[in-house]
Amino acid sequence: MHTAQVVLRNAPAIASELAQLTGVRADLILAFGGSDLLQAAAAPLATLFPDAHRVGCSTAGEISAAGVSENACVVTAVGFASTRLAVASTTLAAMDDSLGAGRRLAAQLPKDGLRAVLVFGQGVRINGCALLVGIGDVLGPGVPLAGGLAGDGGAFRETWVLDGRGASRDTLVILGLYGEDLDFCHASFGGWSPFGPARKVTGCAGNVLRELDGEPALEVYKRYLGEHASGLPASGLLFPFAMLGSDHREVGLIRTILGVDERDGSLTLAGEIDPEGYLKLMHASTDALVDGAEAAAEAVQQMRRPDGQGLALLVSCVGRKLVMGGRVDEEVEAVGEVFGNSAVLAGFYSYGEIGPFARSGGCRLHNQTMTVAYIGETRPAGSHP
Repeated sequence: MHTAQVVLRNAPAIASELAQLTGVRADLILAFGGSDLLQAAAAPLATLFPDAHRVGCSTAGEISAAGVSENACVVTAVGFASTRLAVASTTLAAMDDSLGAGRRLAAQLPKDGLRAVLVFGQGVRINGCALLVGIGDVLGPGVPLAGGLAGDGGAFRETWVLDGRGASRDTLVILGLYGEDLDFCHASFGGWSPFGPARKVTGCAGNVLRELDGEPALEVYKRYLGEHASGLPASGLLFPFAMLGSDHREVGLIRTILGVDERDGSLTLAGEIDPEGYLKLMHASTDALVDGAEAAAEAVQQMRRPDGQGLALLVSCVGRKLVMGGRVDEEVEAVGEVFGNSAVLAGFYSYGEIGPFARSGGCRLHNQTMTVAYIGETRPAGSHP
């Protein structure tokens, strides 16, 4: 397995900078970038790498071996020794098409030898939970999923997904990885701490939270935020909810606030809500979030095979980035220190992370986590079937 990476920062220089990657016999091109550069890079990528599978999405910040960037485009070329790939795309007609879109995507992938799937979806006007349910309905719980939902720099207006046809605002894409030599493992950690009492969900519909303990959810939320309430909805990224079951125990999922409705007092969360569950407010420090990112990397490092070099796909939440501010590089540096020279880092800041869910053993949509997926091979680099 070979990897090479370039960070694009200037649209006029895209073709010449991408030429640095042509020394790799690329089977896969991963591209994560600001909306403008991702769109500008789509055609040159198709010209330079016509035989490679090209997937990626727009971001709320890019992650590379060099650290965190803004409005750049991180392009990583991967050449596999024996791992086989298959890509499937579909158009998302509307948010209520998310379940069906997931089923359509999964139905396109050959099932024989499928070991793992990467998922990249638009970050707005999508039900990410339903998308993953649809994929799982077809593939079953035994196939691990990783990836995330696209960003647009925190604007939450328009995101882009890249596939072999180019960049689109309404496309979903998945990449299947096949073969016995594939080494794939992943982990997801947060670093957030709950505070205050658990509040019973007494009114919700999908991902819209209407009531907590019989009161309008927005009213309860504003009381907790105090002076931060004036910054809603943006300040909601700093104070997500922990989801608790009916037994008051944390289920391992965090939900970010995406929007507020002053008229009916509701909150829109970045994922579906358990109508029988409880919610508890959370907060975090930069140090705690960095520790969470390091914990995710260490969990993956313990699971992966010890030899060889691979790719570490990092998908972190835009809310974490806002909390850490100028120290955001520290969580990527912490992951890099764990892997050392054994993995090239590539990824993005997202509107939803896709990773393992300990309680069910399957994969779910996460918010406010650092999710790390390692992709490697046991066959020596340079050995091709």
